[in-house]
Amino acid sequence: MSRALPFRLPAPAGARVDVLIVAGEHSGDEHAARMVRELRAKRPELVFAALGGPRLEAAGAQLLHDLTGSSSIGFAVLGRISFYRALIGEVVRWVGEHQPRAVCFVDSSGLNLRIARGLFDRGFSAKAGGSTKTLYYISPQVWASRAGRRFEMARHLDGLAAIFPFEPKFYADTTLPVEFVGHPFVAPDYVAPVKFDSAGPVLLLPGSRVGAVRKIFPAVLAGFVRSGAKDAAVIYPSEAIRVELAAAHPPTNVRLVATGQPVAASAVLTSSGTMSMHCALAGIPGAVTYRTDPVTYWLGRLLVKVEHLGIANILLKEAMYPEFIQGAATPEALAEELQACLHDPGRQARTAAQSARLRALLSVPASGTAADWLGRYL
Repeated sequence: MSRALPFRLPAPAGARVDVLIVAGEHSGDEHAARMVRELRAKRPELVFAALGGPRLEAAGAQLLHDLTGSSSIGFAVLGRISFYRALIGEVVRWVGEHQPRAVCFVDSSGLNLRIARGLFDRGFSAKAGGSTKTLYYISPQVWASRAGRRFEMARHLDGLAAIFPFEPKFYADTTLPVEFVGHPFVAPDYVAPVKFDSAGPVLLLPGSRVGAVRKIFPAVLAGFVRSGAKDAAVIYPSEAIRVELAAAHPPTNVRLVATGQPVAASAVLTSSGTMSMHCALAGIPGAVTYRTDPVTYWLGRLLVKVEHLGIANILLKEAMYPEFIQGAATPEALAEELQACLHDPGRQARTAAQSARLRALLSVPASGTAADWLGRYL
């Protein structure tokens, strides 16, 4: 039996709620806040509540509970499973009692798909004959792994907004309506964490998880040192990552920078995560690298069915960022790649052109933004 939550979600501040937003991570809180802000500007009569974070609250949603404080924990940690099970039950109870017109889940599939199933099982969702539509913004990456999830999603959800233009086709064999709404990283008001400057330092981005950083940072650091580049910057998203970076004893010309103001860079060695997309959109020449233990890598190759690891490479269907995986991520190979990024004008021009193509691919389509999509269900 799951442990009870140490809190109960509060009742709506007013007589009704039109949309409950559920965004379990900082990025989801940011992207959902932009959607809410835009939709409220167009339809100020709509009332929003949220399980999210401070940005959703600032956008005008009643914050029922801040989920972003523990977003780095997630389902992977056994000590938190009972908390999340209780949270799912409480969200389902709240929706059944207060009956919002819609629930919009944002990313965080481990949490959100379980809530959607709970609403369906209790008969609260429209798909089960209830009064509340269940919607999803930012699709799980069914095109990369666990593709069978799409059929359960079609059973439980009324609509999905995708941020990559190739995603709708992966749901074509289901009954779920899926629309591409543009990527939040190309929104006019989005402030990117990096930008290109040919005179800037090399950027080293080994990831946001301690285990990955422990494997990747020594490789990219050695590649930088061997390249002879003048200086480097390493963006760290948390104190735990800063400690891990410092434990590698980087030389004095490698600066550790907390996430905050944009960092200008001339080239990048990056892990395959979200920051690689930021760098690609900024037009920073570079390469993707990934290293993990052999067993994890072998299991990943079985589960993940994509030609490339970097999302920019997947979108462009070519290696904008050459990928150095496992044993290929040697100091010599990474150093050679950095030197090309820094000194080859043709490489820099090609990266700029690829970045422009990428931005065009991710721009908002004629059918409208995520806010327009959500508004059509209300």
